[in-house]
Amino acid sequence: MAAGAQGARLIYNLALSIVRLGGSVGEVLQSAEVQSAGIGKRRGIQRTVLGAASPGRVAAALAGLAASLAMIAGCGNTYRPVETAIAVVGPAAQPPKYAMVVSSPGPNSNGLVTMVDFSGDTVLSTAELGVNPYYFALNTNGSTGGYTLNSDKTVTSFEISTITLITSNVLNTTLLAGANPSSLYAASNTTFIADPGVNAIDQLLGMPPALKQELPVATGYSPVYVVGQQAAPRIYGISQSTSGGPGQVEAIENATSLISLPTISTTLPVGRGPVYGVMTLDTRRAFILNQTDGTVSVINAQTNALDTPVTTIPVGVRPVWADLASGLNELVVLNQGTGTSNGSVTLVNIPLCTASALPTNPNCDAANPIDATTFGQIVATIPVGVNPIMVSVLSDYSRAYVANAGVAGLPCAAVAVPNVSTTCTISAVDLTHNTVTATIPINGHPAWIATTNATPTGKVYVVCKDSQVMTVIETDTDTVDTTIPLQGYGVSVRMTSP
Repeated sequence: MAAGAQGARLIYNLALSIVRLGGSVGEVLQSAEVQSAGIGKRRGIQRTVLGAASPGRVAAALAGLAASLAMIAGCGNTYRPVETAIAVVGPAAQPPKYAMVVSSPGPNSNGLVTMVDFSGDTVLSTAELGVNPYYFALNTNGSTGGYTLNSDKTVTSFEISTITLITSNVLNTTLLAGANPSSLYAASNTTFIADPGVNAIDQLLGMPPALKQELPVATGYSPVYVVGQQAAPRIYGISQSTSGGPGQVEAIENATSLISLPTISTTLPVGRGPVYGVMTLDTRRAFILNQTDGTVSVINAQTNALDTPVTTIPVGVRPVWADLASGLNELVVLNQGTGTSNGSVTLVNIPLCTASALPTNPNCDAANPIDATTFGQIVATIPVGVNPIMVSVLSDYSRAYVANAGVAGLPCAAVAVPNVSTTCTISAVDLTHNTVTATIPINGHPAWIATTNATPTGKVYVVCKDSQVMTVIETDTDTVDTTIPLQGYGVSVRMTSP
């Protein structure tokens, strides 16, 4: 249709609408404005007459329009366009999540757990714990329960709830005489404690946890840690040799069973001075950090044996902590170093063969995949700060954050003076380019670090053993956003899921 004919039809339609409709003049004029602006061609006044308009009908339409406009001009009311408010749609609401912080006023005082709202950095609740807590863990689903080990040889348990987290609802369990637990692992329905005091892995059930049994560790070894995942069919206790030789892990079967009692099925040798471990989210591999040897032992959790062909991976000096960058198929190992010099982060490639590899690799069983050819290779070694103690990877795998505790016994300072002061910092490690992109000063020696992702920014939470505030860092700028007062010195901080 020619442009002239289209213009004539538009005028005709508008005039015809005015003549036929008895609605308000303002509504008609608004509709005309919408049409003339080219908006809502399908939703405007749905009265288009098909076929070409004759000159006579166009003239009549124009005359009708002129008459209508004359009527408007003769009215005493000033025309005001009708405006329709358009609701602004913001980002989707995110599930609530909280930073759970444990602090201690002193060695003979009751500790405290503080619930901090992620979205507003506000304290929602504070409750009293046992005497001087020193270890804190959430259950493996990360959202329903928290547990602390306390210096008075008790275990404190509590629900993670803005309503019920009060002192009167905190539960305490007294351990047996001689107990001296070092760490705690809380599965969905049972709790395991590495207890060198009685040379066993203690199993506790219920809420509050009650001792069910003690899984004995062989003479000559001392349990230090338990590693697992929520859906893992078996978990592993980590034990050091009391003579300084190679350590071992105890494979604990039926770890989450409500029917069968957990049992130790076998022990596996690892390196000297094992201190920590992580298990992959698919529960197929477990990695044990051997601090004395500077290595990582690899366990195939499906075959319940040391992995092959990669059994041991050399990393850096005194590996002390690790986290998984699962989306990158990388193990992020933190090497403490000498304690007075800079430590490092070692990135280790840990892919398994996948279903896509089956056509070319008949040995790659999708149900029990073998290591990929690059498994165990070192991707990069990245220097960080002095005496790093912990690393936490963002859930989008973009960065890892390292807590550098500095030289023990020296005060923290922005610029360190040898034998007088030390730097206490957080290193932001870019896992895409394998570099440190920011070094953030902290006012205190870090004791624990936790991270979480969100839109528009994630956060890093740091507590220090010589500071009564928690530092909050925003991940979009890698700068300190705020500090939150605590009622004691920092012990640990954990993030709830998601």
